[in-house]
Amino acid sequence: MSRSLREPQQPIASGSSEPQSAMQAREARHGVGYGIAAYVIWGCFPLFFALFDGVPAWEVLIQRIVWSCLFLLIVVMLLRRWAPIREGLRQPRQLVWVLGCAVLIALNWGLYIYAVESHRVLQASLGYFMTPLVNVACGMLVLKERLSRWQILAICLAVVAILVQLWMLGKLPWISLVLAMTFGTYGLLRKRVPLDGLSGLFVETGLLLPLSLIALGWLMWQGQSHFGETPTTTMLMIVSGVVTTLPLLAFAGAARRLRLSTVGFLMYINPTLQFLIALWVFGEPLSPAQLITFALIWVGLGCYSLDAWFHHQRG
Repeated sequence: MSRSLREPQQPIASGSSEPQSAMQAREARHGVGYGIAAYVIWGCFPLFFALFDGVPAWEVLIQRIVWSCLFLLIVVMLLRRWAPIREGLRQPRQLVWVLGCAVLIALNWGLYIYAVESHRVLQASLGYFMTPLVNVACGMLVLKERLSRWQILAICLAVVAILVQLWMLGKLPWISLVLAMTFGTYGLLRKRVPLDGLSGLFVETGLLLPLSLIALGWLMWQGQSHFGETPTTTMLMIVSGVVTTLPLLAFAGAARRLRLSTVGFLMYINPTLQFLIALWVFGEPLSPAQLITFALIWVGLGCYSLDAWFHHQRG
């Protein structure tokens, strides 16, 4: 097509002379930065939760829910995000799905904290590597989605990986399976909830807040609460709410600026960092059975990623 027949580039409506393509490239760079920040923070979570030395995982979970809800309340007020929350709460039937999401995310958070405290970060890493494959399986079983040959191969490799551990170690990697299933199912239910990530997490933690406050009150009454025991532990509990919310905000910034496929590739930063931290920082042993399991999962993720890339190219 000749240059004279092309549509001229329009300046930004705000009056800036920056071309549209340049602005999109800048926004994409910002999106990648936000995405990397979110997944790096999530990937470094083992380092943070390992600091709760001597505090039971379920008490850390209670404190995380309480302080996350309070910090999310502040963020929602500052950003004036009450409109989507009110709109979502006007649909009582949707609250059932939100409650399901709340229960699943609480189970996921609690088990993850337990995995860190019991020095099983490798299992946690494997669980988050498996999550995309669980999402594909949920799409097939629940949403009746048709799978490509690459996706079927990826799921089969994941099943073989689990059977390898069962055969060589005589036990299932239950922490990996439960983490992957709870987070994968959480993602499935969130599709039914008309709330964005920030608003949804605020409502979810809000639903969990009354039970958490009751449990916290019982701990204090029994004299078993670690809150206020030392300044360091108390500060860590308060900061857990900030640490939970900040990567979510960064992820929201990335999701608004990037293609879903790009966000999907950045997602592997999280379990990769956890894997490296487990080996290099915590010194967890990697048995031959675990190495084979990880290798099969990585090959499966490669098949999954290739399929997503081919689909993106065709689109």
